[in-house]
Amino acid sequence: MTDPQPKAGETILRLNDIRKVYGDHVALGGVSLDVKRGEVVAIIGPSGSGKSTLLRCVNQLEVPDSGTLEVLGSNIDFAGRVSSADLLALRRKVGMVFQSFNLFPHMNVLRNVSFPQERVLGRSREEADKVSRDLLERVGLASKMENFPQKCSGGQQQRVAIARALALEPQIMLFDEPTSALDPELGLEVLAVMRRLADQGMTMVVVTHEIHFAAEVADRLIVMADGAIIEEGVPSELLAAPKTARAKQFLSAITDR
Repeated sequence: MTDPQPKAGETILRLNDIRKVYGDHVALGGVSLDVKRGEVVAIIGPSGSGKSTLLRCVNQLEVPDSGTLEVLGSNIDFAGRVSSADLLALRRKVGMVFQSFNLFPHMNVLRNVSFPQERVLGRSREEADKVSRDLLERVGLASKMENFPQKCSGGQQQRVAIARALALEPQIMLFDEPTSALDPELGLEVLAVMRRLADQGMTMVVVTHEIHFAAEVADRLIVMADGAIIEEGVPSELLAAPKTARAKQFLSAITDR
């Protein structure tokens, strides 16, 4: 059975009352979030606020203790066991880019992008390589296809990781602080690629410390603290006049540095 095609503006990602606890630590205390098709949502907040855990719960790298997740019409209730079929279907719809690049060091750039397509989508090597070359050109790495990761800069490696995720044709992209391991100049390369993706209508949820990127590119800004969403709104309005004391405290700390 094929999933229904989402309409413009339709909610394609819905988290309802997601809870995740590690021992005595409540990482997520019942978080709910809707994301519409084509929307760019930026998530900011202090360390330990649950931002990365939230993304990892969407992609099922962490399994929530309770709550429900809906992705493009497919529902998962964490009160029961998630089947391997549901997990595979979810990860084919949702791509993720991490802080670390996680590239295969023994494969060149082209193979790093092609190999997952062959394994996950069943493409032939020729088909996968054609997709990979197109994507590597899109992220500005056409000249690096034969290079191995260690011969690429950090910014280039992260752009390879983005191309690899896009090659699996996800409808939603998750970014977990993709520039945090990079110096500012290399980070700008990655942000430029992400801006182009946003301009092309990719649905994106971005955990970031790049406030300028969030302000300029995101349609919605979310502030998290202590495992909860404490405030959300239009980036320019929220950054200029946060309503909660905790959001004011956090934004003051990062803008005054």
